[in-house]
Amino acid sequence: MTAALFAQASKEMRQSEDVRQQNTRPSVLERVGIEQRLGNQLPLETVFRDELGRQVKLGDYFQKRPVVLALVYYDCPMLCTQILNGLTSALSVLKFNAGQEFDVVAVSFDPRETPQLAGAKKQVYLNRYKRQGADQGWHFLTGSQESITALTEAAGFHYVWDDQTNQFAHGSAVMIATPKGKLHRYYYGIEYSPKDLRLGMIEAADEKIGNVVDQLILYCYHYDPTTGKYGAVAMNMIRLGGVATVLLLGTFMAVNFRRDARKRAPEPEDSAT
Repeated sequence: MTAALFAQASKEMRQSEDVRQQNTRPSVLERVGIEQRLGNQLPLETVFRDELGRQVKLGDYFQKRPVVLALVYYDCPMLCTQILNGLTSALSVLKFNAGQEFDVVAVSFDPRETPQLAGAKKQVYLNRYKRQGADQGWHFLTGSQESITALTEAAGFHYVWDDQTNQFAHGSAVMIATPKGKLHRYYYGIEYSPKDLRLGMIEAADEKIGNVVDQLILYCYHYDPTTGKYGAVAMNMIRLGGVATVLLLGTFMAVNFRRDARKRAPEPEDSAT
């Protein structure tokens, strides 16, 4: 009897320890995350270096087009590569072209990384993207810790160095900013919906890109910041459906009215010759 009670108590203690370990988040991860700061202004005067080692300002890439921003580090063994792979795959589906309707800016948050590494990474993704002129619209930057901190804090991007893994611990997302450098949309994960990216670009560009169909889609879809995705807005879809129904009925009635009018019109009499 005593042995059975001891065995049961030991089992319950092990189960309790397992639950405690599952619910205990590693301390390093408590400082990692992505806090959406929609509408926040990015520090456009912050200085970085481009793939050729030239000193540039972040604002040099914010002119007339929306910008897809990816905060990564180029020597990342896994997650950052998956982020850039997922982004490239989604952008490859779009009819919009980097350097024409939008720009892509990837910024390393590791101050030890060099323009040479950034240039090599850029070439990898230009080869994947395979769009003419993309080299003018896809940029890979490196910078000092001061510049990196200014950008990551503005974007709500929290990351830390993990001594145990000898890697950075960080979240996965890409962002879309307006041509004036205001954060507009966040998309989480490592795979991104081409439709969501397209709608985000159109919104960020103040509807200056895209077509009439895109504007109708935007009317029917609403961005959910908790998921980083667009969802259908039922009321707007009902309204749009109602308008379409009225237009169809109006067209149908007009066609029938004209047809009936022709039937009622008297036949012209033949003139005597």
